[in-house]
Amino acid sequence: MKELERARWRCRRGLLELDIVLQRFVDKHYEKLDEEELGQFEALLDLADADLWDMIALRETTDNNVEPVLRLLRAV
Repeated sequence: MKELERARWRCRRGLLELDIVLQRFVDKHYEKLDEEELGQFEALLDLADADLWDMIALRETTDNNVEPVLRLLRAV
């Protein structure tokens, strides 16, 4: 449970749009992610807000290593 709470804390961002998308993602998908997907999610959370939002909004090309989790984020 600590990891879930840590993830929720890391999802608090400077952009309201990211806050909403990331919190919904955590609520819906986080507990179902496997180890690889958790690593992808952590890598996405390491990005700057603007870069992450551009990837979610399809304004920027993505690294194929994070594409599976990014698809889930876009579906939220």
